[in-house]
Amino acid sequence: MAATTLKDSFPLLTLLGIAFLASVCLSSRSDQDNPFVFESNRFQTLFENENGHIRLLQKFDQHSKLLENLQNYRLLEYKSKPHTIFLPQQTDADFILVVLSGKAILTVLLPNDRNSFSLERGDTIKLPAGTIGYLVNRDDEEDLRVLDLVIPVNRPGEPQSFLLSGNQNQPSILSGFSKNILEASFNTDYKEIEKVLLEEHGKEKYHRRGLKDRRQRGQEENVIVKISRKQIEELNKNAKSSSKKSTSSESEPFNLRSREPIYSNKFGKFFEITPKRNPQLQHLNIFVNYVEINEGSLLLPHYNSRAIVIVTVNEGKGDFELVGQRNENQQGLREEYDEEKEQGEEEIRKQVQNYKAKLSPGDVLVIPAGYPVAIKASSNLNLVGFGINAENNQRYFLAGEEDNVISQIHKPVKELAFPGSAQEVDTLLENQKQSHFANAQPQERERGSQEIKDHLYSILGSF
Repeated sequence: MAATTLKDSFPLLTLLGIAFLASVCLSSRSDQDNPFVFESNRFQTLFENENGHIRLLQKFDQHSKLLENLQNYRLLEYKSKPHTIFLPQQTDADFILVVLSGKAILTVLLPNDRNSFSLERGDTIKLPAGTIGYLVNRDDEEDLRVLDLVIPVNRPGEPQSFLLSGNQNQPSILSGFSKNILEASFNTDYKEIEKVLLEEHGKEKYHRRGLKDRRQRGQEENVIVKISRKQIEELNKNAKSSSKKSTSSESEPFNLRSREPIYSNKFGKFFEITPKRNPQLQHLNIFVNYVEINEGSLLLPHYNSRAIVIVTVNEGKGDFELVGQRNENQQGLREEYDEEKEQGEEEIRKQVQNYKAKLSPGDVLVIPAGYPVAIKASSNLNLVGFGINAENNQRYFLAGEEDNVISQIHKPVKELAFPGSAQEVDTLLENQKQSHFANAQPQERERGSQEIKDHLYSILGSF
C-alpha cells in the first residue's frame, strides 16, 4: 500500500550516538552523557522547505535503556511561516497537540462533518488515531510552532503517515489502489481520477508553472504550502476558540492556562490538566502541564510517584538537576559492572548520582517516576510537559513551606532519622518560606547543625 513510516518518509539527519561513561559516587553528569536529556539537535528533520519543517525526536529507548518504558512514545515538532498550511494527512497514532507559539486554524474532518478551531499559545487538543486534519498558520508575522506527543497504535515508536495529496517520497494514499477499484469507487474513468486526485496531476501542475527543473522543490511544497489571506479568512469563518470552551469537552481544544495554576507565587506558575479534569486525556492516561519559572527562580526539589514526565524547553535557559542511582546507566559495560559487583551490591545501591544539564530552547528532559528533580531559571523559562501513567500520580515536594513531605515526618521519627533533634530539623525546614517556587539564591542565615544539613542533602539526593 501507500503507507511509509515517518522515519522513512523524508531524508533524516545523521545523529551522533552517546557514550555512557562509568559514574562515581555523587559526581555530576555532563549534558553529553546524561541519559535523561536530549539536546535540540537530537530532533531528526523529516521534512523541510522554505515554508517550514517537521522534526521527530530520537527514540527514547534508543537514547538510553533506562527509558525503555517510553518506547511507544515520540515527540514531533511542526514549524511553519505565516500564511502557510500543512496539507491533509492522517497517521496511525494518537496525538496530543500543544501550540507553543503563534496562531493557528486546525480543521478536523469527520465522516459527515468537519470542525475548525482557532488556536493560540497554550491551546491543547487530542487527535485520535486516523484523524485527517490540516493546520494553518493564520498569523501575519509570527511563526507557528506546535509540539505533538505521538502514540502509535500499530508498531511501537514507528508512526506511519498517509497523505491525501502525494509527492515523490510518499504517494497519495489513493494511489495504492488498483485502477479497477478506483474507477468503481468514484464511478469515473481512471484518467479523470488520475488528473484530479493523484500525484501525477501535481507533477503536471508544477511543469505548467515552469518548475520542471525544480521538481523536488515543487513536490516538497506539496506538504507545507503558502495560502492566501482570503483563503485563511474563509477557513476561519466558523472556527471555534478554546477560550470559550470548558476543559471537560470530549473533542474540542482546551488551554493549559485557562484555569488557575495549581502552584503559583512571584517566582513562577505551574498549570496542569489531568485525566480527571479532561476526558480527552483519560484514555491515554496522560497529563499535560505548562510551567513558567521566572529568571533567577527555582522549581523546588520534588518527584512524581507514578508519572514519567517528558518535558520540552519552549523558551528560556536554565539548569536541570535530577537524582538517580549510581551506575544505573552502565548496562552495557559488563566488565566494569562485574568489577564493581565485587564491592557488594548492597553498598552500590546506597549511592546516588547527580545528573546535571544546561537547558536551552528545544531541549527535552525525561523525569522518571520517583526521581527527584529541581530546575533553576537563568532567564524566564517556559516548559511544556507530558506525564505518562498519570492516573493516581502524586507529586511530592522535598522543600518549601507547603506540600513538603519531609515536614510531615513524626517528631520521634525525625529524632531517629537525623543526627540533630526534631526541633533542629523543623527549624531548618522552616527557613524556606516559599512553596513550590523560590528564589534560586538562598539568603545568608544561620541554618543550624552542619550535620543536619548534610544528612538532609543526602535525602534530597545530592541536589
